[in-house]
Amino acid sequence: MKKLLALSAGALLLWQASTAQQKLVADKIIGVVGDKIILKSDMDGALADQQHNSPDGILKPDAACKTLEMLISQKVMVLQAERDSLPVSDGDVEAQMENRIRYFESMYGSKEKMKEITGYSIYQLRERFRTPIKEGLLAQAMRNKIIEPVKVTPSEVKRFFDAIPKDSLKFYESEMEIGTLVLQPKATREMDQYAIDRLLDFKKRVLNKESDFGSLALLYSEDPGVKDNKGIYVLNRNDKTTYDPEFVAASFRLKEGEISSPVKTQFGYHLIQMVKRSGDNVTVQHIVLRAAVTKSDLAANIAKLDSIRSGILANKYTFSEAVAKYSDAPSAKFDGGMLQSKTGDGSTLITIDQLDDPSEKDIVLMLDTLKPGQISAPVQFTDENGRTSVRIVYLKTRTQPHRENLTDDYSRIQQRTLDIKRAEAINKWLTEKIPTFYVHVDDEYKNCNRISQWMSSLAKQ
Repeated sequence: MKKLLALSAGALLLWQASTAQQKLVADKIIGVVGDKIILKSDMDGALADQQHNSPDGILKPDAACKTLEMLISQKVMVLQAERDSLPVSDGDVEAQMENRIRYFESMYGSKEKMKEITGYSIYQLRERFRTPIKEGLLAQAMRNKIIEPVKVTPSEVKRFFDAIPKDSLKFYESEMEIGTLVLQPKATREMDQYAIDRLLDFKKRVLNKESDFGSLALLYSEDPGVKDNKGIYVLNRNDKTTYDPEFVAASFRLKEGEISSPVKTQFGYHLIQMVKRSGDNVTVQHIVLRAAVTKSDLAANIAKLDSIRSGILANKYTFSEAVAKYSDAPSAKFDGGMLQSKTGDGSTLITIDQLDDPSEKDIVLMLDTLKPGQISAPVQFTDENGRTSVRIVYLKTRTQPHRENLTDDYSRIQQRTLDIKRAEAINKWLTEKIPTFYVHVDDEYKNCNRISQWMSSLAKQ
């Protein structure tokens, strides 16, 4: 059910708040830079973020070393930014904090619900976020100061490309930029009530010992994982970034053996039974039903989407403007409706093999008929959360398969050249600056490659 109840990666921004109580109980200082400390929980949060964003969910063997190196580097940049009095105002910090608070408030639905789930009021979140936000802005300002003078010339780009062995040049499959504009038909109140009434009937049958909860889950639950686990999950109190927050909050309100009233989440209506509670862990079993969307609801949304498509084709607005105005997809405000590459580099260039989610199968079939610049007719589909939706598909660009070359891929090669040169500038700067600060690292990490080099340079001072 992790896929069914998973939140967006953005929820991991709340890591520091969700682990704050743990820090008060037990934590470990693993690094000190000047007057700033690095906690084990800081590393754990960064590693959790990396694992969440990793395509396979697996961290590299040197992830801990790399992460501590990054955290030390950030502290050094913060301290140097303070020395140089780089301009980061209280207004900048407050603006960033407001954006983050608004994000969480929209994610949880209200300030009250956010406090119920996270355990922190708006005031407490502001206090907890203020220092990390300010340090993040200072570090970014310092990094920008270091890399701003770094430029690459066409001759440097060519030298970098010419140094790549010909048999090591990347081969690019046909790549596309694909946009979608999604409308999610809303179920009527009658269909919502029908789903609620069915769950209430299930609850009554279990309480009257007429049926077994697990058997009802197998027969009726729309959770994709129910056949494997009968709807049983073990939740941790801090699982707010893995599971839907409403689901987690409702689960922890139950007593052992108790069955909830129907709980509404972004995935439907849930009936939750508390199986066992053990410290910060609970074992629950659930049944989820989605309120059905009627044919007339679908037809109305298809008609609306067809009208939106006609407006784009008539140049009343661009595709991206239409997405911003009309799309119901939660990610639309962040990605503008463009599908993102699964390589994790933030690119919108994708290959056909990346369209491997069942919800994207119809897009693959469209690509044989769509030409760059064209927009499909509205189509019905089932999204990754099992909801019936409709969308139009926009094929923005398509490249031909080719071996990397300076003509077709200059911007990519230029960016790689610039990234390498910037990294060298930052490494050189760190090597020069770190010896000017007091740095202590826990013995567990002293053999990390760059940390070992830094500590050696400190020992020579």
